[in-house]
Amino acid sequence: MLHQRLVGVDLARLVALLGMFTAHLVDREVGIGPGGVDWRFQLVAGRSAALFAVLAGVSLALASPLAVVRSDPGGLRRRILVRAALVGVLGLWLGLLGSGIAVILTYYAVLFCCALPVLTWRASRLALLALGWGLLSPVASLLLRRVLPEATGEVPSLVMLLSRPLDMVLQILVTGYYPVLTWATYLFVGLAVGRLLRESGGSLPGSRVLLLGGAGLASAALGASALLTRSSGVQTALLSTMPPGPSTLTGLDRLQRTGFYGTHPAESGWWLGVWVPHSGSVVDLAHTVGTSLLVLGVCLWLVRVTASLPWSVLAGAGTMSLTFYTAHVLLLASPLGDVGPLARHTASGLALQAALTVVIGAVVASRDRRGPLESVVSKAVQRVPLQR
Repeated sequence: MLHQRLVGVDLARLVALLGMFTAHLVDREVGIGPGGVDWRFQLVAGRSAALFAVLAGVSLALASPLAVVRSDPGGLRRRILVRAALVGVLGLWLGLLGSGIAVILTYYAVLFCCALPVLTWRASRLALLALGWGLLSPVASLLLRRVLPEATGEVPSLVMLLSRPLDMVLQILVTGYYPVLTWATYLFVGLAVGRLLRESGGSLPGSRVLLLGGAGLASAALGASALLTRSSGVQTALLSTMPPGPSTLTGLDRLQRTGFYGTHPAESGWWLGVWVPHSGSVVDLAHTVGTSLLVLGVCLWLVRVTASLPWSVLAGAGTMSLTFYTAHVLLLASPLGDVGPLARHTASGLALQAALTVVIGAVVASRDRRGPLESVVSKAVQRVPLQR
């Protein structure tokens, strides 16, 4: 039963990985979708990264049974800190490379630390925390950003850490691409779901609840945004605070297909109720939590009802997401990222990178091995002793 749950999570992580590749590799401005924005980009924008964050919480909960956590909370917390430190250092190094990607790993590492105070909580309490955080953190972000310096758009890196540490801290926590203040919502949701999966035994009805509940939440969020933005007064207020950009990005409809860069404008509170990818609004968090639960529910359901298929091999790349993400950033930072069959904005780039990821992941999983970076992190974490 636990094996099926873990494989379902691995499959969802593979979906998130392929979605992130899509966001990085397709040319959003090719005009083959509604509004002149590539439909594949519209499908994954803001959703794949959120799915990764939710799955981080799910994985932490599945790897930390309450009985073990309560018997030795200090040991497990130290292990999480070691994992966070390794992922964070890797993210700071990748930030130096000029890949054109807003590297998520440093934010991800700090996000892990948000689990430390609530590691012993049960699913119901975590769900209430996630609900409250998702409603209040966007408001706190809006108020804070009115008095904080504007984000530079710089990717956190070792250079930024050494030269402007305060700027980097503010960017990671509040103003950056994946601000931990609002993104903690995803982690708390994932922790609640992971606890629920353990408590319920990962039953088939449980996966259906995630599927249907996620679809309902995602749809309701889009409906609320559409209802709000029907008002001409609200549209005027939103457009008056929209940051300047190229003419192709003007207009609210267009913006909702392309997205912001982590936060919405702080000048108008109406943005809190509007769906725009990577905006950090209440509606953005609600919609992307919903789509994350939907994807996870589908993956858990699929693995369970087709248990005869070798999902542990087919979804093998999901167990190596850190390795593949790092390789993806390295590739795009190299000349191969701009020229050749693997390059971004080419007809073959996405297809080849996705195919190589799935095939290599399956081969490694079939040999019962871990990805190289996952193995390094795991060995370092295992060196932290637990209470005997």
